[in-house]
Amino acid sequence: MTEFTKRTTSPFRYDVVGSFLRPQQLKDARAQFAQGQISRDDLTQVEDQCIIDLIKKEEAVGLHAVTDGEFRRSWWHLDFLWGLQGVEKAQAEEGYVFHDEISRAETAKVVVKVSGENHPFVQHFKFTQAHVSAGTQVKQTIPSPAQALAEFERPENLAGIKQFYVSLDDFCADLVKAYNQVIGDLYRAGCRTLQLDDCTWGALADWHEHPEHIPAYGIDAAALDRNKEAFVEINNAVLQGLPADLTVNTHVCRGNYHSTWSNAGGYDYVADPLFTRERVNAFYLEYDSERAGGFEPLAQVPDDKYVVVGLVTSKSGRLEDKAAIIRRLEEAAKFHPLDKLCLSPQCGFSSTEEGNILTEEQQWNKVRFIKEIAEEVWG
Repeated sequence: MTEFTKRTTSPFRYDVVGSFLRPQQLKDARAQFAQGQISRDDLTQVEDQCIIDLIKKEEAVGLHAVTDGEFRRSWWHLDFLWGLQGVEKAQAEEGYVFHDEISRAETAKVVVKVSGENHPFVQHFKFTQAHVSAGTQVKQTIPSPAQALAEFERPENLAGIKQFYVSLDDFCADLVKAYNQVIGDLYRAGCRTLQLDDCTWGALADWHEHPEHIPAYGIDAAALDRNKEAFVEINNAVLQGLPADLTVNTHVCRGNYHSTWSNAGGYDYVADPLFTRERVNAFYLEYDSERAGGFEPLAQVPDDKYVVVGLVTSKSGRLEDKAAIIRRLEEAAKFHPLDKLCLSPQCGFSSTEEGNILTEEQQWNKVRFIKEIAEEVWG
């Protein structure tokens, strides 16, 4: 019988990406706050209780690294950007375009030079850390620096950068410093597991395979290679010099909004430099549909790095066939060692507060299903 390495740090053999469906109580409170019917303190009290309840459910289902479900956020990425100094919430010219619908039209704009002091996520982490059981790890999720750069490079946002910065390079230098400040503050608060969520690679893969999908703004076909370099460079600039006991992983997605998706295309085009050069410990990879392509690009992941294979969809409550998932893991193991593989959903259950179209019971059944498979495969 094969002996597999026992995982004591993230990623674990059965894992989750980070976000969970918002309870109705929380949705109601957010709506009441938006309408001025309750105070910020009232909303925070509801958030606190819902997060405490979530942590208990995560621990009960056997997760070794838990999150706050992103319950204090509206978006998986924008709330982090809004928490930076010098950045404000703004209306976008258009929402994010998904396969079946268009999201709310919100973005983040630079209104003065950017920095990372007093980021609210640090207090959010401290609250979660204070309510887990002994031995349970807390995973903090934030958008990758590349994702932040892509957002700030939207045409309606570039004006703000040009107003306060001589060049995009100068802005990127401040963005890196801001990330370093936030990550340092999280580390000093006790964070030892950080996840960089990143949709930029899925977008580049799509646009390389399907140039007709390239949006009218920002990027043209000739710029894709330059963007690959820019994205890996800014991610690595933030990852460089971090404490040795801070585990940093990344999650790569093709869009996850109300059970629909944004991009399609395998990892072939982005495997170099994403797998070959990005200085992370593990890659959480979407693999729940044909849109993600084959496992062949996993051969480019260095043998000392982990791949968390997102074979179970978070977009539907229907449980997959267990034997089929195990076969898919065996296929992936032809290109990256099985001992360096783990299993998770392809994305969170609620990347935005709208959430995917499944019930809370189905959500937890998915997590139990992943655990059951992982224990069968890795013991």
